[in-house]
Amino acid sequence: MAEYKKYRCMECERLYDEEQGDPDSGLAPGTLWEDIPDDWVCPICGAPKSFFKLVE
Repeated sequence: MAEYKKYRCMECERLYDEEQGDPDSGLAPGTLWEDIPDDWVCPICGAPKSFFKLVE
């Protein structure tokens, strides 16, 4: 199985961790980035999904 990845909001620095998901936003633990709807926004600052970049 592939490793989970993390993505950081370039607006507010919030981290999305695929392993943890974001239950408060309806994203269960293990939700992969590509499975998140394109209209999802950062729950902290409201930035669009496109403002998140892969943490390497």
